[in-house]
Amino acid sequence: MRRVIAIAITASVFGALSGVVGYQKTRPLTVGGDARDWQEVAWPYPRDGWPVGRAFRCDGCAEPIELYVRPKIGFCNSDSGVADDDEVDRVADLDLISQRFAPLEPGRVIRVADMPGRVRTYDLAMPDGSRRTAVGIAVSRRSDLLVAVAQGKGTASQVQRAALDYLASPDIAHWMVAAMEGK
Repeated sequence: MRRVIAIAITASVFGALSGVVGYQKTRPLTVGGDARDWQEVAWPYPRDGWPVGRAFRCDGCAEPIELYVRPKIGFCNSDSGVADDDEVDRVADLDLISQRFAPLEPGRVIRVADMPGRVRTYDLAMPDGSRRTAVGIAVSRRSDLLVAVAQGKGTASQVQRAALDYLASPDIAHWMVAAMEGK
């Protein structure tokens, strides 16, 4: 009987220790994720008048987020760049995700990869009836435009922070600059 009790205690101790080690070694899901949490995925949208962009998914964010980025060369007014929220509404590719979107608040001025532009948050009504939060981003260099749209189930601030942080990561920022230069 002592042997059975000793084995049960030993098994319990090892089980508890492995649980503690496993818990301490896992990274918690972060609100915005970091560059390692993002994976490139196939561009899911049909071809239109602009080149296919790059698509990413963050499964390490608090809620999964999808991000779509592409250049629109020769599309912008070189004098004013991305002038206002109406332009973000018009160019940020939100309509690829859903035709039914509504701004949550006025946009704000930003810089992404040293390009000036604007960011704005939206409520999306998805075709299946669910709701998502989206962030439209439009930045410019000369007469060229780079647009990004991120969508997820998280709050507007979570989706926006995650998208902007990922766009600021060195590899993506480098790609965006190269894409704007036609490389």
